[in-house]
Amino acid sequence: MFLIVIALSFWYASWTFKDKSAFMKSLSLILTLSIFTAALVKAAPINNTSANKAAAARKAEMKMILATAHSIYNEMNLEDSGLSQKAFESAWTGYYKLRKKGLLRKTGILSICDFSQSSSNQRLYVIDVRNRRLLYRTYVAHGINSGEEFANSFSNKMESCKSSLGFYITTRTYVGGNGMSLRIEGVDKGFNDNAARRAIVIHGATYVSKRILNKYGVMGTTFGCPAIPTEMTTQIIPVVKNGSCFYIYYPSKKYLQQSPVLNS
Repeated sequence: MFLIVIALSFWYASWTFKDKSAFMKSLSLILTLSIFTAALVKAAPINNTSANKAAAARKAEMKMILATAHSIYNEMNLEDSGLSQKAFESAWTGYYKLRKKGLLRKTGILSICDFSQSSSNQRLYVIDVRNRRLLYRTYVAHGINSGEEFANSFSNKMESCKSSLGFYITTRTYVGGNGMSLRIEGVDKGFNDNAARRAIVIHGATYVSKRILNKYGVMGTTFGCPAIPTEMTTQIIPVVKNGSCFYIYYPSKKYLQQSPVLNS
């Protein structure tokens, strides 16, 4: 095919250009373009092969991630603690990818807020991933505009008073109006990257407790922060601070399909 194209091009040039100089210039241009085109055609299968190999490698890596998550989930009997397997698989996937990119300073801790559960459940899990131990399980509140008993609406917007889904990296502590608190950085662009500007932090709250649940039948809510029982702050915050992975999960198709962390 390539030779036929050259022959036809040669005939067209000889017929079109009667002047010898113009003919030779045209012929030179045709040969150059033909060689360049042939090189591109030859390279195309290589590029396709490289793309296929990369896709296959990503698929194999994802299988490995999910297999590891499944193994840990079963080994730790996390189903008995109420943690959704989907929530853990999602959390482990993001944790793995953040760790691979070197974004986690504290790689031994993974915290998961499973917002597919009722707020009356102890749905915050702090996991020692190295030793496969559940360190803490406790209550955690969601934003007041995210729902009452169940959180089902989420936002990254300022003053929305909603929880934001996705992966966070814990940073430093401070003492404020709610006592010891922990700043968190949202790293899921478009889903929680306004967390710092919204002053979304982990803090203790008296309205997040078994007493409030028994008295009112529903857990208290926040302006968007994942608040925990006041008595748990001095136990949990020192363990998770300074660079660990903190994840807020809900089975949102939009989030799961578009999360920059999960789909990187």
